Amino acid sequence: MPSPTRSDAHSLMDEHVKNDALKHHMQMVAQAMEAYAKTLGEDPELWYMAGLLHDVDWEEFPDEHPNKAVNEWLGDYPDSLRDAIRAHAPQRTSKAAETLMERYLFAVDELSGLMHAISLMRPNGFQDMEVKSVKKKLKDKSFAANVSRDDITKGAELIGKPIEEHIGFLIAVFKGNA
Repeated sequence: MPSPTRSDAHSLMDEHVKNDALKHHMQMVAQAMEAYAKTLGEDPELWYMAGLLHDVDWEEFPDEHPNKAVNEWLGDYPDSLRDAIRAHAPQRTSKAAETLMERYLFAVDELSGLMHAISLMRPNGFQDMEVKSVKKKLKDKSFAANVSRDDITKGAELIGKPIEEHIGFLIAVFKGNA
């Protein structure tokens, strides 16, 4: 049986995710993962699919996330993708982020959510967003309060990048310049 494709991953997302905001988040993470894969010489398709599917069971099975998807829906996907999805939720899976893909998925997830929330507050979205404005909102714990600042900090550490560099890269990605 051939490996699942990007199209297969989108079909799986559409089957299980109805919330447009969640779909948008998953697509942002996929876009960021693909961009990072290209800069690191990794497989952009695999990284894209890991980003796209990381929250595929969140809407239907929030209490079992991400184990429901990993154990029941993603059997045809490579182990590396399933492991990355496990590692983005270590509090639920006890899987630490170890490989490059695992570390980058962890690093991209929460920060993408925060940056999306910031973009919604700006008249030009990501177009004129600056690193310093993201860092300011990162310190404001009342803004997008459901976003884990600890995970954002840990994510930057996991990928070995200063937070400013990580934010700057994602701004470029979400502007369409990366």
